[in-house]
Amino acid sequence: MNWFHRLSDNLKGVVFLMLASMVFSVMALLIKLLGQHLHITQILLVRQICMTVMVAPAILRNFPGSLRSARPGLQLLRVLCALVAMLCGFTAVIYLPLADATAIFFAKSFFVTILAVIFLGETVGVYRWSAVLMGFVGVMIMLQPGTENFSVYGLLSLAGAAGAAGVMILLRLLSRSDSSDTILTYGALGVGVVMILPGIFFWQPPTTLEWLLLVGVGVVSYFAQKCNIFAYKHGEASLLASLDYVRLLWATLLGFLIFDQFPGGSIWLGAAIVIAAAIFMIYRETRRKPDWNPAASRHDLEV
Repeated sequence: MNWFHRLSDNLKGVVFLMLASMVFSVMALLIKLLGQHLHITQILLVRQICMTVMVAPAILRNFPGSLRSARPGLQLLRVLCALVAMLCGFTAVIYLPLADATAIFFAKSFFVTILAVIFLGETVGVYRWSAVLMGFVGVMIMLQPGTENFSVYGLLSLAGAAGAAGVMILLRLLSRSDSSDTILTYGALGVGVVMILPGIFFWQPPTTLEWLLLVGVGVVSYFAQKCNIFAYKHGEASLLASLDYVRLLWATLLGFLIFDQFPGGSIWLGAAIVIAAAIFMIYRETRRKPDWNPAASRHDLEV
């Protein structure tokens, strides 16, 4: 690993981001495979149990003090947004081609901008609003409403993106009043607790292979988020945010190799517009505010 230590901080961040993009795509692949036979609530229940076990040392370090929140209502709202993000986003992954669901989910960046104006009082200029508008034009090209190619699961992916954006905005608000241990505890336990009843109701006895895949989802999710955190710890946020779209390439490759699915022209065109608009927005913000950090609200368990 000596070669890694000799890299610049930005290159270290890029290495971790590439790993995170690959592992997140593997997580989506595992969820898609499991979703062919198991209900999404069962998958989420086992995922949250596995992730809670892995972050238990951090949770127990200050338990039950880590449950004391200055803004419990916002913590519960964050859990609700996380539920929307995962239930809608993962359902879309199951029923849409991997690349399609991944590309539509990139709309999260534009929802973050809109929610930041509403809830954080941020000022957004004409260039950024133009980028948001162009981004949603790209999303509409991918969704193709009013045509025979339109799918309700595309809307679910978009709803999942909105939920994930809500989580990021709420994390920024909560970080002003609550400790990282409290944020981590609510994030790890909240979704799991809510999933207990529906997970049991829809429970189907998994096969040995499905048990391995279920545990794999939890483990892979944890390490994907860890890689993401290490990436932004080492590298400049503006550089990494513009490279995160490599996830689409991994999703396309895995979807083609495993399911023989390849995105159509509308997905590539829409995704190109979304990515270009997002990168332009990043460029404008880094010129306007050199210390701007689009990862400021990232946390161990974003959703």
